[in-house]
Amino acid sequence: MKLLITKKNIVFLIAAIIIFAAALGIGTSVAAASAHGGERTVVIDAGHGGIDAGVLGIKTSVKESEINLSISKYLRGYFVDAGFNVVMTRSTQSGLYGVNSKGFKMRDMKKRKSIIEECNADMVISIHQNFCPIPSRRGGTVFFDKTSDCGKLLAQSIQKSINGMEECVKKNTELAGDYYMLKCTQNPSVIVECGFLSNAEDEQLLISEKYQKAFAYAVFKGAVAYYS
Repeated sequence: MKLLITKKNIVFLIAAIIIFAAALGIGTSVAAASAHGGERTVVIDAGHGGIDAGVLGIKTSVKESEINLSISKYLRGYFVDAGFNVVMTRSTQSGLYGVNSKGFKMRDMKKRKSIIEECNADMVISIHQNFCPIPSRRGGTVFFDKTSDCGKLLAQSIQKSINGMEECVKKNTELAGDYYMLKCTQNPSVIVECGFLSNAEDEQLLISEKYQKAFAYAVFKGAVAYYS
């Protein structure tokens, strides 16, 4: 990874976005408020948790839920450093379903929706890992609600940033979806499938702390660029 991820780099990124916005004729005060958070609330949703491990790594059997939480925590750090108010739907390995009984999955999702609604989220980023019977499938893919124009724009911005990573061997395209977690707010909301745990090469990247940090930074860059 050529880019050293530091608070200094985040400041440079925000400054670059402000300059870019000014070049396009966007008011500097508006661009600055967006780039520095401006009391904007970002909800970061680490998918699965508790008895719901999600998918498992094809080689290591690593739990999706664990990788989701790790990347989400790095992502939270970048947003906090940039001045955003950040809410995590979960910050531990536990799920949000309460009692382990029938219907736990829907209770878990409804709790996530409640958190998003209660904090009046300006943006929602849900972190997941993908799995496919075709083991050659690779790379990160960003999903948006098929009825949301702002969600599509956010997905495009984050997808572009992910595709620009030096580790990216396959440039994917953002995709429309019809998922519960994309319908919890009228504001931009995306699901980021960080890679395929069904692919051995992706799995090795995704269990690496270095790559998790780099991927979280790419998502952060794309999200901040959306506000420009």
